[in-house]
Amino acid sequence: MGILGLPWLCLASAFAQQAAPTSTSTPSPTATPIVFSEQTLNELRRLQQAALASDYAYRQVAHLANNIGPRLSGSAQAAKAVEYVANELKAIGCEVQLERVMVPHWERGEETAALVQFPGQAANTTQKIVLCALGGSVATAPQGIEADVLVARNFDELKPLPGATVAGKIVMFNYAFDRQMAAQGHGGEAYGEAVVYRSKGPSAAARQGAVACLIRSVGGADYRLPHTGQTDYAADAPKIPAAAVTAEDADLIADLVQQGPVKMKLVLTPQTLPNVESANVIADIKGTEHPEQMIIVSGHLDSWDMGRGALDDAAGVAVSMETANLIQKLHLKPRRTIRVIAWMNEENGLAGSKQYAKDHEKEIPNHFAAMETDNGAGHPIGIHIKGKFEIKKLLAPVLAVLQESGAGGTNFSEHIGADIEPLEKAGIPAFSPIQDSRFYFNYHHTAADTLDKIVPKELAENSAVVAVAAYALANMEQPLPR
Repeated sequence: MGILGLPWLCLASAFAQQAAPTSTSTPSPTATPIVFSEQTLNELRRLQQAALASDYAYRQVAHLANNIGPRLSGSAQAAKAVEYVANELKAIGCEVQLERVMVPHWERGEETAALVQFPGQAANTTQKIVLCALGGSVATAPQGIEADVLVARNFDELKPLPGATVAGKIVMFNYAFDRQMAAQGHGGEAYGEAVVYRSKGPSAAARQGAVACLIRSVGGADYRLPHTGQTDYAADAPKIPAAAVTAEDADLIADLVQQGPVKMKLVLTPQTLPNVESANVIADIKGTEHPEQMIIVSGHLDSWDMGRGALDDAAGVAVSMETANLIQKLHLKPRRTIRVIAWMNEENGLAGSKQYAKDHEKEIPNHFAAMETDNGAGHPIGIHIKGKFEIKKLLAPVLAVLQESGAGGTNFSEHIGADIEPLEKAGIPAFSPIQDSRFYFNYHHTAADTLDKIVPKELAENSAVVAVAAYALANMEQPLPR
């Protein structure tokens, strides 16, 4: 796939030219219609060059990550980020509104663990375990839990165990993130295989009588970095405390358990507080011909609380803001409305996207396309597409422009982005940059998601892909197939 389709298109075009009659009569009504005017293609090249030369997106990431910091839903920082992004988009001339959404408010609290009994232990010693509570976790008792640890590599290994074996234990799922798969450029796939233990593991353990659940951190991080993320308590199981341990500590526990009984003391004191009012930031550049038709360009504004949310997802918000900034700066006139959205509450509830789908239910059919950037800021090599295969052929001139910066590839995906999923389900064509994912999950949802992980040049390359694709979709001479 990717750019392999482009030579075929060129050959097909050449063949068509050779086979065409030399008559000077009026072209047949069945002639292939124009998809992009020459003016639009020239404007796309201008946008691309301006994006590659701009530091606007980087400055937005820097402010969100460093000046505002972690932006977990319900926090003061999340509220400040809404205010900041809205003011920035107003300043570049967008029509901005804040659309109210109620979001969860969960706070982490204390999180400590230690092995208090294990084979070969020196008298009066313990071993510290580095971990973090999973999003939404309930608390232990204030004094904590002290219990034996049972290790299972996966669900299949836990399920056959009798209740008496699991009851009263702390269960640890030791399912490893596939680093080799990530190193080959398939970080998202590796993450998808392992993350099920974060979402489903605590309830699976609770059904068999466990008093707490640990998972091996879902990511490629070294240096004893725990990796947080939301868990998903099932209705048919008790809620038990849940945390992620570092890969190194998971290996330690698994090794010791093979030698004999291991007892852990675990203290988690998170709180789930009443929901808080927040907002999606919506910013429009109205279309000149079809203002009712919208192209969504988006990222999510909230982040987890341990790092500063630079990669996940200040980068996605920033490249979306850059699209609006460059269109305004170059005085371009999209035919359809370009709508920039900074979503709230992607990380632990998706309340923002659900509220948008509800508030704009009648307008959903008028959404022409939706874009979301939520996979970091690695070098882009093309565009993910969720839609009909014909879309690739229609976008061939745009891919040719993007190929000038090495981003002319395509990949057809089953799913593009969490926040635009309601639009995907409604049949709206969806797009996102194909990014280098080899290192993203080293930092994702960890304390290491900080500004220094952003490479300014690669962020600008992502801005170019998003801006070019969004403006091209806004100025297509034909509708996209659905």
